Amino acid sequence: MIKFIIRRILLTPITLLAVFTIVFIVLRVAPGDPAAVVLGGFASEQSLKAVRSSMGLDKPLYIQYFESLGNLVKGDLGRSLINNAPIAGQIKRVLPFTLDLVVAGTFVSLIIGIPLGVLSAVKRNQWVDYVGRSASLAGLSTPSFLLGILAIWALSLKLPVFPTLGGGESGNLTSRIYHLALPSIALGLIQAAFVSRMTRSSLLNVLQEDYIRTARAKGLDQRMVIFKHALGSCMIPIITLVGLYVGILIADSVLIEVVFNRPGLGKLMVGSVKNRDYIMVQSIMTIYAMMVVIINLVTDITYGFVDPRVKYQ
Repeated sequence: MIKFIIRRILLTPITLLAVFTIVFIVLRVAPGDPAAVVLGGFASEQSLKAVRSSMGLDKPLYIQYFESLGNLVKGDLGRSLINNAPIAGQIKRVLPFTLDLVVAGTFVSLIIGIPLGVLSAVKRNQWVDYVGRSASLAGLSTPSFLLGILAIWALSLKLPVFPTLGGGESGNLTSRIYHLALPSIALGLIQAAFVSRMTRSSLLNVLQEDYIRTARAKGLDQRMVIFKHALGSCMIPIITLVGLYVGILIADSVLIEVVFNRPGLGKLMVGSVKNRDYIMVQSIMTIYAMMVVIINLVTDITYGFVDPRVKYQ
């Protein structure tokens, strides 16, 4: 396993370099001028040239690329083109809010999706199964931002249980959890639909195995058969789905942060794209890529703990 982890870690710089290069090229060829954003649409051409020079945008594209890449390798994320503030400090301030949202959304999806999938499999073709499958289908068909808006309308406006906007006070754990509850539910319910369907499908296949029939023939309790013998054998596809979908959750968190006006990487990136802040967008996308790489690595390592038959080559 150690060799596998080291090999995956060594591949990480290649992945990050590819992401950085693609983002750099896309942002530079996209229309728009950061200097015009800073000075406004009525600025003179001389003023625009002066601002572009101060931002380093007058240099050839390849020089901008290697300068940005060299700073990134040294751990220097640079300064924002718009407010000249250090990017690392801005990301450090909002990153915990995004991590909170992704972790809480994943937790919500597991505590709802797995029990619902198990119940649907055990009660196959009964009314419980039909309700569970219909609910999961509705979750698959609902965009995260729409679910967030509906959650605000139902649980913040009509029934004022949760706050409508914000991320809570940074140093107040209770406040952060209180403001996190509704966004995490809106984000996690969609993933719960995927987890529920995967759990049901995997469990139905496992329940047909000979060792499950043997366990039942020995008179073992139904709950022990399901949760100890059957569910453990079908965790690999569930973990795979969760690991893959966490990357989608990270992308969906951008919309959720905008809908709930939460501080986070997503909201920071939306503002940076709008203002054509190339350096900020590059840094945020690199952080996103790093998060996805780490999640995939953790997912692969988890296989060995869940199923000892998994061998790392």
